[in-house]
Amino acid sequence: MKSLIYGVGIRLIFGLLLIFSLVMLLRGHNLPGGGFIGGLIGALAFIVFSIGVGPAKTRAALRLPPFAIAALGLSCALFAGFLGWFAGAELFTSQWLFIGATETDKGFPLSSVLLFDLGVYLTVLGSVMGMVLLLEEFY
Repeated sequence: MKSLIYGVGIRLIFGLLLIFSLVMLLRGHNLPGGGFIGGLIGALAFIVFSIGVGPAKTRAALRLPPFAIAALGLSCALFAGFLGWFAGAELFTSQWLFIGATETDKGFPLSSVLLFDLGVYLTVLGSVMGMVLLLEEFY
């Protein structure tokens, strides 16, 4: 599609959808959202972008092949699951890391759940974009 209005508008919409997908990813631990819905919104951003500029430029914007992104996401989720086992607990037991902890302050907490959600995000984004780009190039 070669529309000037769509081409200019998509740049704003693309950035906003990507930011919104990251917000949904990060708020998903305590509130509705998480890796799955964040990944779907991120894929939607790239799909809308692909409609405007084509699959070749969309693949360039992704910087990695879509199924490599999905494989990276699966690896992150699997590693997050094994972190509990490495610490002596059961598989998929959440583990916490406190960055900058002192005797009076707990520091900034990071959980293995965030790594798992990031893995789900990347898996959903990569698999959806892989299927969409293959269909778009086929037709």
